[in-house]
Parts: sequence; C-alpha cells; structure tokens
Amino acid sequence: MLNTTSERIIGSEAGEFRRGWPIVLSSIVGIAFGLSPMPFYTIGIFAPTLAHEFHWSFAQIFAGITCTTVAVILASPAVGIASDRFGVRPVALTSVVLFGLSFMALGLSNGSLLLYYATWLVIALLGVGTLPITWTRAVNNGFQTGKGLALGLSLIGTGVFGYIIKPFAAWLIGEFGWRLAYAAIGALPLLIALPIGLLCFRDPAQRAIDPRQRREAARLNAALTPGLTMRQTAADWRFWLVGMCFVSLAFAVGGLIPNMENILKIDGFAHADIVPLTSLIGLSVIVGRIAGGWLIDLFWAPAVAAVLLGAPSIACLLLSGSGLSYQTAVLAIALIGMAAGAEYDLLAFIVARYFGMKSYGSIYGALYSFFALGAGIGPVFFGANFDHTRSYSMSLHVACGLFLAPALLMLLLGRYRNFELPPPAA
Repeated sequence: MLNTTSERIIGSEAGEFRRGWPIVLSSIVGIAFGLSPMPFYTIGIFAPTLAHEFHWSFAQIFAGITCTTVAVILASPAVGIASDRFGVRPVALTSVVLFGLSFMALGLSNGSLLLYYATWLVIALLGVGTLPITWTRAVNNGFQTGKGLALGLSLIGTGVFGYIIKPFAAWLIGEFGWRLAYAAIGALPLLIALPIGLLCFRDPAQRAIDPRQRREAARLNAALTPGLTMRQTAADWRFWLVGMCFVSLAFAVGGLIPNMENILKIDGFAHADIVPLTSLIGLSVIVGRIAGGWLIDLFWAPAVAAVLLGAPSIACLLLSGSGLSYQTAVLAIALIGMAAGAEYDLLAFIVARYFGMKSYGSIYGALYSFFALGAGIGPVFFGANFDHTRSYSMSLHVACGLFLAPALLMLLLGRYRNFELPPPAA
C-alpha cells in the first residue's frame, strides 16, 4: 500500500513538472537576476573598492541595503496586491527591465552618499516586482503534489547567482573598473531574465481576459480561490509569529553574507582563498533550496525549519572562535548558505499551507516586508560593529541567538490548514 501511494505521488509530481517546467525555469532565472540576490551578493565585493575610492566606512556602504529595505517595506505589499489583481506576468517582467537599468546607475556614483542612497531607493522601488512575491505565486498555482520541490528549484537562482557573481564581479572590477562592472552586472537581467521570462513565464491561474472584464474576473477568482483574506490573516497570531521569526533570521543572514569577505580577511585568510570560500555560499544556497523544498514535501515544514534554520547558530560560534581553519570555514559557510537557501522555500510554503492562495501576493508581500526589515538592518549593524571594534565577535554572538530562537518558535505553528473548507471569520 505504501509503495502504491509513493508511486502515485511520484507519478503526480512527474506530470506536474512536465507541464510546469517553463514556470520553474523562468522563475529560476527571474529570481537569480532580481532584487533578492543581486544587492546582497555584490555589495561585499564592491565595498572595499568604494571605501578606497570615496573614503566611506563599511557601515555607510552597507546602509545602501537599508535604503532598499525602506523601499521594499513600502512597495512589496503594493506589488502583492497588483499581482493578485492584474497577474504576476506583467508585474514581474516590467520590473525586470526597470531593475536592470536602475542597477547600472550605481556606476554613476560620484562620492555623494545622498546620490548613492537615492540610487538604491530607486533600484528597490523599480525592482520589487522581481522578488519571489511574483514568481512563487505562479509556482504555487502550478504545483500541488510537488509544491515544495518546485519552490525549492525555482528559488535556486539566488544560489546560482551567488556562486558565479563574486568571482565574476571581482574579475570585472580588476579588468575594467567598478563603474563598468556595475553596468555589466545590471545588464544581466535584460540579457538573460527578460527573454526567458517573455517565452516561458505564465501563471496557470490566469487566463486571457478582456481588459474591460479584468476587475470582475479578479473578483470572481478571489471568491473561488481557497484561503484567508489579508484582513483575516492580519488577525491571526501565526502571521505575526512568522513575521517576527523572519525579521530575526533575515537580520542574521543579511548581516553575515555581505560581511563574509571581511570576516574571513580579519581571520587571516588570503584574498586567493576568500573569493572561492565566499562563492561556496552560493553552492550551499542551492543545496538548501533543493533539500529544503524536497524535505517540506515529505515532513512537517516547521520541523524542517527548526533543523535547517537553527544550524547556523553553530556556524556563528565557529566563526567567532580564534584560529579558524579552512575546513571549519567551509563548514560554517555551508551551514549559513543552506539556511539562506531554505528561507524563501519555507516562507512561500508556509503562506500557502497556513493562509491559502486567496490573497497569496498580499500576504507574501507583507511577510516579505518583515524579511526585508531584518535584511536591511543586519548588514549595517555588522558593518558598524566592525568600524568601532575592528572585530565581528559581538555581531556573531548576536546572530547565533537570532538563528536559534526563531527556529524553535516555528514549532508553534501547528498542523497545516485545510482550505477546502470555508475560511474562518476574522
């Protein structure tokens, strides 16, 4: 009986992937060259050059990420609402174009921090539609049996980007200078993500609709889609628990990844070792994406979260110790990368399983605001701590607790909800 059930599940997953591979492919590429990974994986490479060029501190440079946080908090709920109403395809593809062009503008920095911060604000406001808010909605609608694995595969783009971009950016800066490096990296969404998105990205829940009937179709679709409304979700304690957990996790991950080059440098690692080591973050993100997605299809998602998101607390203790070896650094980076990889899988899966698909874009957008808040503050906190103490010891111990606490709190979410029944009143 068990074998028959397993065969049925595998067969159902295979059918879903035969139909839905274009959605997964376009999501991989769209997320890879979007607002989620590009700032975090590149700013650490550019930071030493910008500090030397303009005499900025690390805290001042990483405050660019804080500017994106402000913009994402303001704009991501609006993008979620627009995706619910107009569909994710026009929102995502328009944002890909605007994001690529605005990212190139970082190469025009002239030493003015005001201009630098304003550029980051524009990048985030125009690029917020490239966040997983849009892409994961189409994946969630296209997959049921293999939902977790499909989400994991769709989100490996951040890991792929993280693996290739650090050595690529370092080479560009060395060969052509940092200004042309920003222009080349900004062109990647236009040259790669846009063509694939135009060919492959569709939301299975969206049909061709006469523009005059779009509002009525959206109302009807919302009425028939199972799940909670945004108002009902905001009255649910689970929403706030998930939000607080992701603030904490994003603070820790967001602080560690952009500062990893400098953490290894003050531990005595040579530049020739630092770039390959930090590139391992991207590989471990890919492993975390796929493993996390596969595991949450098989096991209760909060239990998977407790293991994968709690493990980096060990990494923080390893990095804060003295005499860090190459092998220990590899282990620590792998644990951090796997957690960074599992975060988005879990967030998308938790929204679908605990709140439903009725207001998926709005709910994901609101929760992503929590995530962005932590990710925006973390790099500045780590950078400022280093500027004042020339050490990351305190930051690493804070991050240790910020990984462990939310990993355990996720266990309070309880069993998944059945949205075949009418949703409860707020």
